[in-house]
Amino acid sequence: MPRFLVLSFILFSSLFFSQKQLQLIPYPQHVKMNEGEFIIPKTFVLGRGLPKEETSYFEGRLYSWVNFEYGKNNKTVQLNYSVLPELGNTGNKEYYSLEISPKNIHIKSYTKQGYFRALQTLIQLFEDYKNVGKIPALTIEDQPKFSWRGMHLDVCRHFFTVNEVKQYIDFLAMYKLNTFHWHLTDDQGWRIEIKKYPKLTQIGSKRKESMIGAYVDNTFDGTPYGPFFYTQEQIKDVVKYAQERHITVVPEIEMPGHALAALSAYPELACTSGPFETATKWGVFDDVFCPKEETFAFLENVLDEVIQLFPSQYIHIGGDECPKTRWKECAHCQELIKKYNLKDEHGLQSYFIQRIEKYINSKGRKIIGWDEILEGGLAPNAAVMSWTGVNGGIEAAKSKHFAVMTPGAYCYFDHYQGDPQTEPNAFGGYTPLDKVYSYNPIPSELNAEEAKYILGVQANLWTEYILDFNHVQYMIFPRLMALSEVGWGTSDSKDYKNFEKRVIHQFSVLDAMKINYAKSIYNISGKVIQRNGGVAYELSTSQDPKGIRYTLDGSEPDLNSLTYQNPIPVLKSLTLKSAYFEVGQMKSAVSSQQFTISKTTGKTITLEEQPSENYSFGGAFTLVDGIIGNTRQLGKTWLGFQGKDVMATIDFGTKTSFSEIYFNTLENIGSWIHLAKSAQILVSDDNKNFKMIKETDKDEIRNAKGNIKLNLGNQNVRYIKVKIENAGIIPAGNPGADSKAWLFVDEIGVN
Repeated sequence: MPRFLVLSFILFSSLFFSQKQLQLIPYPQHVKMNEGEFIIPKTFVLGRGLPKEETSYFEGRLYSWVNFEYGKNNKTVQLNYSVLPELGNTGNKEYYSLEISPKNIHIKSYTKQGYFRALQTLIQLFEDYKNVGKIPALTIEDQPKFSWRGMHLDVCRHFFTVNEVKQYIDFLAMYKLNTFHWHLTDDQGWRIEIKKYPKLTQIGSKRKESMIGAYVDNTFDGTPYGPFFYTQEQIKDVVKYAQERHITVVPEIEMPGHALAALSAYPELACTSGPFETATKWGVFDDVFCPKEETFAFLENVLDEVIQLFPSQYIHIGGDECPKTRWKECAHCQELIKKYNLKDEHGLQSYFIQRIEKYINSKGRKIIGWDEILEGGLAPNAAVMSWTGVNGGIEAAKSKHFAVMTPGAYCYFDHYQGDPQTEPNAFGGYTPLDKVYSYNPIPSELNAEEAKYILGVQANLWTEYILDFNHVQYMIFPRLMALSEVGWGTSDSKDYKNFEKRVIHQFSVLDAMKINYAKSIYNISGKVIQRNGGVAYELSTSQDPKGIRYTLDGSEPDLNSLTYQNPIPVLKSLTLKSAYFEVGQMKSAVSSQQFTISKTTGKTITLEEQPSENYSFGGAFTLVDGIIGNTRQLGKTWLGFQGKDVMATIDFGTKTSFSEIYFNTLENIGSWIHLAKSAQILVSDDNKNFKMIKETDKDEIRNAKGNIKLNLGNQNVRYIKVKIENAGIIPAGNPGADSKAWLFVDEIGVN
């Protein structure tokens, strides 16, 4: 070969690697590209002294196109490993360095954990460059920002086999997560064998039927479910499997609420005599553990066996969504409140949690619980898992307690990840990939010292609407990738498109592994924006937006439909449908959006109380965006307020004539969602002095089934204020009794 061709090839090769973005997830903390490349050999030779279990995993993960020889030095060794000097007090046990030179690959770490994390990076590099046949020379120095990077799996609402749980753990290992939160007990099933109490699995691991479809349908399949549970030998097997992948398994044993499955087996642990049965509906139930000595003896015996099975530092004791109805009616509970001078039933919950904590501490372990364990005062050494928002984590950190951040608005993977109309039935909410990626686990309210108490981040997968493992995969991928980079500490929401490209690149790996991932980012995403006193609909996709076609008459889009260029003005009520096309074929699902335009559409709106972060997509503007909420899907079209009234003021910009107002509220009592208690309509010309022109009460709202349409007479004003009153505290006899009710509201329109 002529010398100038050799030089040209070298220059081209160097340019190729310098321009090619590494497709790693999570992206490393420090990457340095070096000269040259490592040619992937047909025979990959491993050095002596490599950690055995981790290296065996590495061999198993790589594809058959690499032929391994392990521990033979008759050829040049391609993979070497060095143990770094003692970690010390400031080092990170998951730190590693990975150096790829033209001759070999060298990993350095303090611990086997660090070595294992390095192997995950190396595997991704092999997968990325296998078709090129060579990996660029580089140096990576890397370590995670957070020590808790977790995924949760609910096996109570729907059960998953040991092999499926192991696959789940493998998914976590692939993207450097290190904690598996195993939700083992709940109202709908007890899933862990306890030898001292065999009826827990004989009775509590099955239910007579299961709820199906949307919750509002209130329908059941009529098919017995179970018995399903894990034997202690199976649990030991799973724990060992996770340990080999440097993942800690944290078990959750729910208390004092979510206890119906246990009470169905041992009704004497309740405040009433029962009988009880394992729950067939989803939601929250009044019957909970009674804080009497028999109950504490039972729970201590259960925890003894749990602690023997799980070596984790933390034992999760639940603590969430515990109605106080039974405790209020229970003479024993009221006597305890008096005896220990507790303030109320919330103080009794704190008493319950603190007793359990003392017992677990006596066994050398610590408790972690959902943020309701803050009720009545936090147990002395407890850690908090903050799910209702970030406030639980903030409160814990400020009081020098550790916290794991898992707010529903960002970390609940049972929420919709795309347009609800194109997604499988989900619990509700709207948590697309970019929203997960935007999350910062350290609240801005914390100073540097307080921030040290944030252990990390976790995502949760509740399985009311997830019937099989195929659907599990769909709900966690690709959102697990975003979580992994958030937990690693290298996410940058301003560079989301870069991350999105790396995700799409990873899809080929998921395809090869036959993982059923969601392709929601390929679908059209629509966003309503204000435009010239009205609204326009902005469409986007992870692909070239020039491939978007749309219609305005409700017909299905095809190649002859309108080509998307800019946000589409919506000047009248219509149905807009869109899809993405590539090489002459439709490549996405058809997205459909119906608009109902009124005189409030696109106008300026302010709220005196803000919605819950879980149900706040679009903020106040959601109430004037021209979209009527779907009563079967609590996704992006509703605002949800827990314990708060809606106080909305709309500015027409100029005096406007109208005579009718409409809005909708929901009722879904099992999910603590109640119809509005009342509504008032007020008007003003100066935004200061308002006059009430209409009032409606609970009976009218109930008779209208929450679909409110009121005649206001002839009005001609600039401002309208709508007060929609929350139902308040949920009354006894209802799910979630004694808790704050939810109020859901969609569009506020006038004609």
